[in-house]
Amino acid sequence: MNSRRPRNGLIYVVILALLAGLLFTTLSSKTPAAKEVGLTEFVQLVQEGQVKRVRVEEERWLVDLKNGSTVTVAHEPNISVPELLATYGVSEEVIRDLDVAVLPTSRWRDWAPILSTLIPLLFIGAFFFFLMRQAQGAGNQAFSFGKSRARLYTGDKPTVTFDDVAGAEEAKQELQEVVEFLREPQKFAALGARIPKGVLLVGPPGTGKTLMAKAIAGEAGVPFFSISGSEFVEMFVGVGASRVRDLFDQAKRNAPCIIFIDEIDAVGRHRGAGLGGSHDEREQTLNQILVEMDGFDTNTNVIVIAATNRPDILDPALLRPGRFDRRVVMDRPDVKGRRAILEVHVRGKPLGPDVDLDKVARLTPGFVGADLENLVNEAAILAARRNKKAIGMEEMLEAIERVALGPERRSRVISPEEKEIIAYHEAGHALVARMCEHAHPVYKISIIPRGTAGGYVLSFPEDDRLFMKKSEFMDQIAVALGGRVAEEVVFGDVTDGAVSDLEQATRMARAMVTRFGMSERLGPMVFGKRDELVFLGKEIGETRNYSEETAEAIDREVQRIVREAYTKAREIVTRYRHKLDEIAQRLIQEETIEGPEFEAMFKDVDASTPTGAPVPA
Repeated sequence: MNSRRPRNGLIYVVILALLAGLLFTTLSSKTPAAKEVGLTEFVQLVQEGQVKRVRVEEERWLVDLKNGSTVTVAHEPNISVPELLATYGVSEEVIRDLDVAVLPTSRWRDWAPILSTLIPLLFIGAFFFFLMRQAQGAGNQAFSFGKSRARLYTGDKPTVTFDDVAGAEEAKQELQEVVEFLREPQKFAALGARIPKGVLLVGPPGTGKTLMAKAIAGEAGVPFFSISGSEFVEMFVGVGASRVRDLFDQAKRNAPCIIFIDEIDAVGRHRGAGLGGSHDEREQTLNQILVEMDGFDTNTNVIVIAATNRPDILDPALLRPGRFDRRVVMDRPDVKGRRAILEVHVRGKPLGPDVDLDKVARLTPGFVGADLENLVNEAAILAARRNKKAIGMEEMLEAIERVALGPERRSRVISPEEKEIIAYHEAGHALVARMCEHAHPVYKISIIPRGTAGGYVLSFPEDDRLFMKKSEFMDQIAVALGGRVAEEVVFGDVTDGAVSDLEQATRMARAMVTRFGMSERLGPMVFGKRDELVFLGKEIGETRNYSEETAEAIDREVQRIVREAYTKAREIVTRYRHKLDEIAQRLIQEETIEGPEFEAMFKDVDASTPTGAPVPA
């Protein structure tokens, strides 16, 4: 309503101006200036037949002549036109034919001089009145800058509970204590226990941190204040700190309650790193948050829950006991967690009898809750596009590829020569992955462009892994180089289509040497220190804490690892060239090869080289 006041006020001013102008014009309008004649001349005009009409007013007669002009006649009061004409000897026939009209008496003309002065003054006064109202409204908005913009959700109608959060059982157990405290604070107070003042939810984007905070409020049945960290800071100095004070004042009045600050890293970064030094507005906001969370007034049942995916850049004072006492990690779900998340997102959606959620969960390693929700939604859209009544397994599997790689681009025109190169490139990846012991199983091969890729090989691990061995790194590098090797062996030339493969291989090889200590020559050491600009929250480079000789040794080790993997991939492609041709030709004809069909192509492999066995040098 407040946002409409200035616009409505302007409309009222315009309407008032139009009415005032119209009324002023009407009242101030006078009869056009006319020639005044005497009674004798008026009688003469009547006798000559030049008078068309006589309009009678109180003080004068308005005589309209037949030539279109008008004259006025001053007359004595209490005398009519016929009486006057009869007195001057005008015949009765002429008087009877004369058109005489008596105008109604009006008192407005007496007020016209006064109103013509008052109306402009009233208009000016009304105009300034509306200007003051608008200025007052703008002033109220200016004072409201310091008010909190947090959304309040009452606890009487919980929309989200722990049943809606899946794949994070350990986190729910940690946060169950917070719910019990909000429900029964006296149980903890009787034992002298102090509930954590704040809980920091840490995890990659899309893991359900915001959803978990809503579930806590829904389970506890208490008011829930939700705000983003970026909503505290404005361009005006002191606004952020004022909003923090207002937020905590509202929370104390509604205690026990929960304050949820999403993306707290927007205001919680290390102090002293801002462009304005200690006077940075963001830092003043952070200082106020620190005071409110653990100042002198700490006897309030207000729990602060914050979410971030960058805990490394938060100020240490924010993470100390008494403020954010507990850190709950919301990590990427495992296969069991992904299965549970899928069950949550398929509620209310018709599923076909062939849908296997266990298989979908196995084929989505690394997917977070947001990815899985998007996967189910994409599958539903595909089913609706195909006029199906239920979501089938076909839509689920295609949705995995859409989420991971992007939509298909069948309209892209590819020449037969390029199609053959892409087929052999992807066949090289698949062949090396099939014959390396520690590579992931191949799920699908396709030369249909999808997203930014001209073709792709989908391979997933059989189970979730937290660690990778050195041998697994070597095989993964060989698989990444398999496409480039196939181009070189078959065509005797290479293309730039392997640029992302080369980047991936080089990145893994350098990480093996500098971060994971997997170099026999350099030993189990870490080289280099990654630098991050705290204020921007991003990596800006690497500090070299080693000599030039060590840098040369690192480069040689990276080259050696990549060269060994390249040699291994070339040996596989050369030895199983017939399989490479078979895979590529089928791709050219059918464009896609599924995992079971791909495995069936290796039944005639020499028994001396079992599946997955390392290829002899």
